[in-house]
Amino acid sequence: MFEFTDDCKIGIEMIDDEHRHLFDILNKAYVLVTTDYHSDYYQQLKDIISELDNYAELHFAHEEAYMAQIRDPELILQRAQHTFFREKILAFDLINIDDLQNQQQVLSDLVLFLAKWLYSHILGSDIMIGRLPPLEEWMIKENPCEFTDEYLVGIDLIDGEHRELFSIVDRANRLVKTYDAVSGYDRIVGILNELKDYTIEHFRDEEEYMESIHYDGIDAQKRAHAAFIDKLENIDYNEIENNPQEALQKLLEFLLGWLINHILYVDKKITAIS
Repeated sequence: MFEFTDDCKIGIEMIDDEHRHLFDILNKAYVLVTTDYHSDYYQQLKDIISELDNYAELHFAHEEAYMAQIRDPELILQRAQHTFFREKILAFDLINIDDLQNQQQVLSDLVLFLAKWLYSHILGSDIMIGRLPPLEEWMIKENPCEFTDEYLVGIDLIDGEHRELFSIVDRANRLVKTYDAVSGYDRIVGILNELKDYTIEHFRDEEEYMESIHYDGIDAQKRAHAAFIDKLENIDYNEIENNPQEALQKLLEFLLGWLINHILYVDKKITAIS
């Protein structure tokens, strides 16, 4: 049996209680896989997978809501890990388990996955909940990459291009969450190059607009634009190849954070003054 020991407690009663229940579900599967007499476990296995998925959905919602409330900086990474877990459980549910031997294999694989994931996730991620400096407000959104009305500057050309930049970052973010080691690297490199090329085009259009209205702040804008382009042109692809998801997550958080702050506190001044 797998014990929910004191070292698995993170000190938040609600989350600890829900983790304890996830261990209870794990042990239901463990009892079946270690029973000497193996009967047809079709319905029991289906019930365990269903209970696991439903309870994980509830637990992850509670955990993410708590992290959003305290603006925990691990929230974005946690969402990605939670999505991976639920997709993995769904994959178990899609396997044909009519055959008794196949049932045993699925049970064994399920127990192995649950034990490994729960211990590593709790001890490697959940244990840090509430112990790091808080996130900026935009990062706690369900989808930080969504372009909302608060980012509109009131210039159709610029707003349209900002919307497209958000769309490219969103596609990159989705790729990171579902990273595939076989084809993922090439796809990520492709979308980062697309982001760089479109950003260069956008900055050129924005600077031409500012010149057309004789905007006083254009020199500061050009310096900011050049610094951002330099960041895109000097991405450490070796780091991405060696540690793709962590390196890409940090990169996308930086790029999106820069873009949001630049729009809210720099670009909006263009229409405020003009």
